[in-house]
Amino acid sequence: QVPLVESGGGLVQPGGSLRLSCAASGINFNIYNVNWYRQAPGKERELAATITSTGSTNYENSVKGRFTISRDNAKNTAYLQMNNLKPEDTAVYYCNARFIRNDYWGQGTQVTVSS
Repeated sequence: QVPLVESGGGLVQPGGSLRLSCAASGINFNIYNVNWYRQAPGKERELAATITSTGSTNYENSVKGRFTISRDNAKNTAYLQMNNLKPEDTAVYYCNARFIRNDYWGQGTQVTVSS
């Protein structure tokens, strides 16, 4: 059973919006910090946004004011709302749940921003 499954990626025009979901199973999701990473073609994976188990959030500078990370512990799901998308946001987006030495990754979902 895969602990994390992402969904919600796709093709969107510049200025558009997408909401990514990360559904967790088989883990005590409430205690995990959740991160959204992204990896663009030819580039290293980078951390885009974080939400802690207590709900504190942090964002990479280029997505501040455009992306919002959230979680619904009752649904064991985390979200990444992405607004005003730009071509440079094109990447595979990965959900990561981390608690001490427990570290889980989803399979990734492709986001393509293009006209």
